[in-house]
Amino acid sequence: MITRGNWRKSSHSGSGDGNACVEIAEADDTRIAIRDSKYPARAALSVSAPVFAAFVGALKEQQRPLV
Repeated sequence: MITRGNWRKSSHSGSGDGNACVEIAEADDTRIAIRDSKYPARAALSVSAPVFAAFVGALKEQQRPLV
């Protein structure tokens, strides 16, 4: 079960109110839950851990400077 303390915001969410980002939580050993930090009471999206890792890896790849 995901509790309030399980949710983490991105370290890139910036200063200020910090509500313009997504939050993640480990739903269990194999799933990652994702929710909009502006609407935490709404339903969360759940994806497998490997799918989430691939998604984050693709984001990191896009941020690499082209030399």
